[in-house]
Amino acid sequence: MPHDHHDHDHHHTSELSPIELRVRALESILVEKGYVDPAAVDAIIQTYETEIGPHRGAHVVAKAWSDAPFADWLKRDATAAIASLGYTGRQGEHMAALFNTATLHNMVVCTLCSCYPWTVLGLPPVWYKAPPYRARAVREPRAVLAEFGLVLPETTEVRVWDSTAEMRYLVIPQRPPGTEGWSMEQLAELVTRDSMIGTGLARTPQ
Repeated sequence: MPHDHHDHDHHHTSELSPIELRVRALESILVEKGYVDPAAVDAIIQTYETEIGPHRGAHVVAKAWSDAPFADWLKRDATAAIASLGYTGRQGEHMAALFNTATLHNMVVCTLCSCYPWTVLGLPPVWYKAPPYRARAVREPRAVLAEFGLVLPETTEVRVWDSTAEMRYLVIPQRPPGTEGWSMEQLAELVTRDSMIGTGLARTPQ
């Protein structure tokens, strides 16, 4: 092979999950047979890590916070509203926006696999794909949230949404107080990836 981009990872294989090991093995076979170009795989990963990532979702959230008509559109047709910002592509064809309120907290999981809105959040975190999260998020969401450091009042309803290939979700966290008059760029800095999955809240102003 002209370029084996896995050599430097061999000493980390024990840290990989069984699924990750199988994916690594499958990719190696495809590379050896000439079906996959390692450089192309690296380019795709680099694109999702640097160009397509949570900053896109943060832009969507910041616009929803500061633009009421856009927020209404996002509630009615998230796919079209998000596409209007130029964020389209695979894993984002069918989107729904879930708005958190003072009495409702939304949380997203994919119980069957790891469906995730790549076009607005980039690559999914490892824990999102892990079986413990996928199983426990539905059974005991408050306990899972507490492990992320998020303890909600008992009066707050926690609603868990199961992402699928037909529908992916983007959580719109509550806008932090004290941000009146902030620009969209400033607001976007407060939006975290976890807050758009529902395992965290937006940052509070310093």
